[in-house]
Amino acid sequence: MSSAQERLTDALYGLGWSAVKKLPEPAAVRLGRTVADLAWKRRGKGVQRLESNYARVVPDASPERLAELSRAGMRSYLRYWMESFRLPAWSAERIRTGFEPKDVHHLTDGIASDRGVILALPHMANWDLAGAWVTTKLETPFTTVAERLKPETLYDRFVAYREGLGMEVLPHSGGTAFGTLARRLRDGGLVCLVAERDLSASGVEVKFFGEPTRMPAGPALLAQQTGALLLPVTLWYDDSPVMKGRVHPPVEVPESGDRAEKTSVITQALADAFATGIADHPEDWHMLQRLWLADLDPTKGPS
Repeated sequence: MSSAQERLTDALYGLGWSAVKKLPEPAAVRLGRTVADLAWKRRGKGVQRLESNYARVVPDASPERLAELSRAGMRSYLRYWMESFRLPAWSAERIRTGFEPKDVHHLTDGIASDRGVILALPHMANWDLAGAWVTTKLETPFTTVAERLKPETLYDRFVAYREGLGMEVLPHSGGTAFGTLARRLRDGGLVCLVAERDLSASGVEVKFFGEPTRMPAGPALLAQQTGALLLPVTLWYDDSPVMKGRVHPPVEVPESGDRAEKTSVITQALADAFATGIADHPEDWHMLQRLWLADLDPTKGPS
């Protein structure tokens, strides 16, 4: 990306956060749907990749069904962005009532135990809203990791945005994030990680919807090293303004095997939990990038 493109990208995100959050909610919803439909009709690379990914999730879908899914997927994706631009202006009550997770007792019991809790999520619905709900409704701060974006000013915007919602944000690169996350967990804290796409190209190979891909080893390694509870979470939208979700049962650390073997088993269990949620609500999985090994250029890694 050229410096001019970086400046334009940063300016557009800045405009979104400054302008969209001032819109009445019905206007923001209409704007998001309009932008989503325009992007879907253009059939750019992201839309085509989204549709290709859905073909793995719903292998018996007809071309017409895949087109319907990708249109719904883009609407869900733009709903995420409209909500995220507006989230800093939401009242505490709006955040508390904006998310209804099932089986949240897995999380609250874990927090009460002081054992430390790792929440692992795929890119579904609005993970930022789920995080804001945790810090607001449950009054529990947590630590997360963010991919370093370009330009650096855009990364700084995202960090400031998430810190404003009560999150501690660590950079994905730099090598110090794992140690900080481990310390937070040993102190009985909460860590939240978006964890179905490996950004290092050296993650753990798993089967996902019947085909191999790689997922980050971090959640499994943290669970082994700290003894923290590892909980998969999946999210989705329905026709209401309230996002839905599920906290899945804990993923246990195997009693036998070396660290690599245990990491493989744990990460596969996470992949299976993610697949369950994504299969139920494929249109709310926002994966507009290559994910499966068959789609990746081995010389470039994820793109």
